Amino acid sequence: MLDLTQDVRDLTAAIVDIESVSGAEKALADEVERALTALPHLKVSRSGETVVARTEQGHAERVLIAGHLDTVPLAGNLPSRVEGDLLYGCGTTDMKAGVAVALRLAATVPAPVRDVTYVFYDCEEIEAERNGLTRVAREHPGWLEADFAVLMEPTDGVIEGGCQGTLRAEVTVTGRRSHSARSWFGVNAIHGIEPVLARLNAYKARRPVVDGLEYHEGLNAVGVRGGVAGNVIPDLCVVTVNYRFAPDLSIEAAQEHVREVFDGFAVSFTDGAPAARPGLMHPVAAAFTAAVGGTPRAKLGWTDVARFSALGVPAVNYGPGDPNLAHQQGEYVSLPKIVESERAMRDWLHM
Repeated sequence: MLDLTQDVRDLTAAIVDIESVSGAEKALADEVERALTALPHLKVSRSGETVVARTEQGHAERVLIAGHLDTVPLAGNLPSRVEGDLLYGCGTTDMKAGVAVALRLAATVPAPVRDVTYVFYDCEEIEAERNGLTRVAREHPGWLEADFAVLMEPTDGVIEGGCQGTLRAEVTVTGRRSHSARSWFGVNAIHGIEPVLARLNAYKARRPVVDGLEYHEGLNAVGVRGGVAGNVIPDLCVVTVNYRFAPDLSIEAAQEHVREVFDGFAVSFTDGAPAARPGLMHPVAAAFTAAVGGTPRAKLGWTDVARFSALGVPAVNYGPGDPNLAHQQGEYVSLPKIVESERAMRDWLHM
């Protein structure tokens, strides 16, 4: 059983050493549930491999602290090991250090000044429909009700507000097939994507300021599909583009922007996820910023804060891991950063 009284650095190592690749989080979820159920000040619930623990002290405000239990597949990087001030191992930075901090808070802050909901969920690293937050929001929406949320994604100890939205689109160019020995009878669709690429190369990304934070958008080709055979002029070529957009745009507005960029071409959308505003305007967020310190920055990427935003819960990203190390074979986390994260969060829960 996980010992939530031990130092947060040792607890992080213990959590890392419980393998929990996406879809196989049961062993870790069982340990988390057992450890939290032993705490009399918490009400513990479970849905699949998602464990939710709540204080019920009747405060006027409730905050939510969330972290995912799963990791990407192993790469020969378990068990964990310590070298100097660094803890190496799968999931150390993304995001078992954050999970350890949240578990320590759940165990050692029995009387926070606001009620707290702790959410430890499964399947964040894979397809959205399997995400534990999606399931809980659908089946137990009351479990996620809060005035403000902190998602302990790796941010290297800096508050990152909101997140960018993302969508993928297919820009299709058509031509006419012919034998490659008589190419003048055909129209080469692969050659026809040149103006699509020219528009991408000339594209000037927006850098809008939203609620005081600057976001840097991006529109890029991420794939090209075309070709029939080695002796055939192709009649179809598809360029897949990814648009990362700031939270002042809805998905619908982002789609319209992509249509405008590729006006004259057939554009279809294959997937998308909404952005989330920074979530720093609520008074509870001001107390959180004061406790953590530093200057918040925009989250350049998509995270589950968007799910909370869709539920009407302003949310930020904050965790001890370095996002640049996430998913790497040599992934590690700074032990002092874990300690500092626990201190800052504890101060906030007492403010």
